[in-house]
Amino acid sequence: MSTTIDQVIRCKAAVAWEAGKPLVIEEVEVAPPQKMEVRIKILFTSLCHTDVYFWEAKGQNPVFPRILGHEAGGIVESVGEGVTDLQPGDHVLPVFTGECKECAHCKSEESNMCDLLRINTDRGVMIHDQKSRFSINGKPIFHFVGTSTFSEYTVVHVGCLAKINPLAPLDKVCVLSCGISTGLGATLNVAKPKKGSSVAIFGLGAVGLAAAEGARIAGASRIIGVDLNANRFELAKKFGVTEFVNPKDYKKPVQEVIAEMTNGGVDRSVECTGHIDAMISAFECVHDGWGVAVLVGVPHKDAVFKTSPLNLLNERTLKGTFFGNYKPRSDIPSVVEKYMNKELELEKFITHEVPFSEINKAFDLMLKGEGLRCIIRMGA
Repeated sequence: MSTTIDQVIRCKAAVAWEAGKPLVIEEVEVAPPQKMEVRIKILFTSLCHTDVYFWEAKGQNPVFPRILGHEAGGIVESVGEGVTDLQPGDHVLPVFTGECKECAHCKSEESNMCDLLRINTDRGVMIHDQKSRFSINGKPIFHFVGTSTFSEYTVVHVGCLAKINPLAPLDKVCVLSCGISTGLGATLNVAKPKKGSSVAIFGLGAVGLAAAEGARIAGASRIIGVDLNANRFELAKKFGVTEFVNPKDYKKPVQEVIAEMTNGGVDRSVECTGHIDAMISAFECVHDGWGVAVLVGVPHKDAVFKTSPLNLLNERTLKGTFFGNYKPRSDIPSVVEKYMNKELELEKFITHEVPFSEINKAFDLMLKGEGLRCIIRMGA
């Protein structure tokens, strides 16, 4: 790789030229990394719903042309000035949020919401000089959440890269750089169910099933899956889900159904849909005295959470989480080790694989609601 250090690299990238239009494989120029930046060769990337959301750009500021992608695994090609803890050849997972290790959040044991590198979906440039490292014929192409992994090479701030075990298969652990860690950590780090306890999971997409996987690892005895799509129930059994509730099957609120099933409510609940009604149900279905509800899904910006204060006074706890409370650089390497030790199963999350040249197929699959994660093989 050394021949490319300090030079512009020409490579293929899937460019989103405008909202909702198929991505186009283009030859792009990727500039060398600047201060505190790292250029990496992406080997595998996967599609997350967040990519589709910002590609559709229905509720956000449209930032185009743009290179999307944020779940991936790659190898360091070169490092910029000031980077000391990574070197060429290191295996890394890029993460949409970061850990500068200097701010109050990074120094806190409780927070992972770095002041410098917290997710910014509107920023299409690098922090160092407010410029893009991608261009086509001199015209800049914007970055996405600091990662832009739908490119054979990308430039990322060092604080957004988790250095991982080089023996870990990147085509599997790449899914840990966003959704799977978010759901897993929501359960293991925030809800913290005890062995033998009951857990309700609202929303059985990839993040919700990762939350169920966390409950399985924690030893929960009852894992109740809640979803409006009954087709998801069979697959969810692989992730430890023991019972299913489809709110459409009942005339009463789903929180009442769950309270009846569990003699007063579940011990823990994790909400992974982002729908405000599900959030309220997830909170109101936990047991008084000790129940804890954790919100993971991102709601509409105007949504308002309404519940009786008595639900809190009766000793129910409501918590929120961001990226499963994991600090990217400090914690994600140990999540990879959970997979390497066979404690965490990742294969069951990966339902499809396509070559990079067919990346639009991955979008089609997600838009149809088929499968969980589609791995995109670069260089193919």
